[in-house]
Amino acid sequence: MENKYLHEIAMSAIIQKDGKYLIARRSLEKTRLPGKWTVPGGRLETNDYIDLPRDTGDGWYGILEKTLKREVKEEVGVDIENINYLTNLVVVNEGGAPGVIISCTADYAGGEIKLQMEENDDFAWVDLDEAKKFDLIDGIYAEMIIAHDKKIKN
Repeated sequence: MENKYLHEIAMSAIIQKDGKYLIARRSLEKTRLPGKWTVPGGRLETNDYIDLPRDTGDGWYGILEKTLKREVKEEVGVDIENINYLTNLVVVNEGGAPGVIISCTADYAGGEIKLQMEENDDFAWVDLDEAKKFDLIDGIYAEMIIAHDKKIKN
């Protein structure tokens, strides 16, 4: 019997630097959405926490943020800070596997772009108008607008 509580968890970061946002093109070798532009991120793995000391008797705090920092560093080579929750998206992936994507905002903290080529093969820093010219994964542009509006309000 399928476990209705089991979901793949992914994190994504809308990273801002000097009024622009980092986007990357997914490698053509990717099985999901090859060649589409997106923001950096990746999946939560048990290795992100299982060997760490527990913060409580049963669990770990801050693992999603640590996962996002790790994924961004691996995929595009930069460090991020000031991670804040933005929104979430629930999807059913090809093959029927359910997933939850937790989208966050983050500020660029340093480092030079160094792409993990099996993940992404190109990148750009774009403002909202420039982002419209890219073949973004559905929903990414809307999240960039939400992030932009949230930044203006704060």
